Amino acid sequence: MLHFRNYARLELEIEAPRLLVIGANGEGKSNLLEAVELLGSLRSHRTGSDLDLIQHGETHASVRGFCHEPAAPNHQGAASASDALELELRQRGGRTARRNGKTLSRQHDLIGPLRCVGFSALDLHLVRGEPALRRQWLDRVVLQLEPVYTELLSRYARLLRQRSRLWRGGLSGPEREALLDAFDLQMAVVGTRLHRRRRRALARLQPLAAAWQARLSGGRERLELRYQPGSVLEGEEEEALWREALIEQLQRQRQEERRLGQCQVGPHRDEVGLLLDDQAARRYGSAGQQRTLVLALKLAELELVQQLCGDPPLLLLDDVLAELDPTRQQVLLEAVGEAHQCLVSATHLEGFSDRWAAGSQRVGIVAGAIHSPP
Repeated sequence: MLHFRNYARLELEIEAPRLLVIGANGEGKSNLLEAVELLGSLRSHRTGSDLDLIQHGETHASVRGFCHEPAAPNHQGAASASDALELELRQRGGRTARRNGKTLSRQHDLIGPLRCVGFSALDLHLVRGEPALRRQWLDRVVLQLEPVYTELLSRYARLLRQRSRLWRGGLSGPEREALLDAFDLQMAVVGTRLHRRRRRALARLQPLAAAWQARLSGGRERLELRYQPGSVLEGEEEEALWREALIEQLQRQRQEERRLGQCQVGPHRDEVGLLLDDQAARRYGSAGQQRTLVLALKLAELELVQQLCGDPPLLLLDDVLAELDPTRQQVLLEAVGEAHQCLVSATHLEGFSDRWAAGSQRVGIVAGAIHSPP
């Protein structure tokens, strides 16, 4: 890692299934886990701007990682598979992704060898926070399952920005209407594909999250995840039907769009409904219920990625244990067990059982540098 956040340079070899990153707040623990998340998913849950990731005073940053997949047990003597992944960020000129030394023409081809599921204290705002937080969470799930999804998100965001600029520009009359017709078609094509993937992923998460919520609440609570699209979607996943419906809805809302300056239809208006016993958890759930719900969502995400991708994803726990009570801490650590490789950041070792801590590699972080473990 080079010039990333507060790290001038860092090299770290992970030698155990669990890595405990210990340090005071502000020393760089979260930055280390963020770099792993970025390399695995091309995205950070903390920022949408690469400029925030480049160390102050530098013009570029890079993150590089080596992933090793052990050979199958029935292939004795076979060498483990290995991938070298690298992502370079620049203040000007965008990004460059490399895999095994080869520059990739499509960044999302970097996704796959290092699938990871992140859980941070910021995720505890999922229930009470704005709809955008729940959309971003669902998008991170879909990205792990379908790497091409990142291009769809980028393309839709670009279309949405261009459409907004069109309303603020000097065009009017038939010329503007013709351009809006072209935007309607493109946004309907991409929007339909986003809607389909989000709805499909949430349907897969539903039984897993409901099972975890029942387990965590002792069977007292029933969780439902409800996809509430920002477009009217009728019938099953019929792409042509949904695309034509989106075009019609985009055309109908133009008068309102002209008045407000914002497009009122599409995936950017999606919401993920979180209901406990048929009541909106955002309004009626207690603080404890909401934390249990978020934990159920993350455990369901972890389980789904493993089911569909075949291998357990890397788990990133960023200062989250301090936000959970001892019972929820124990459930999370037991669920992780020995099956998942984990990177865990914390300010101290309290909260980890002796067995968990003893079987873990420990590093201390002070001012963006590795020090002797506590």
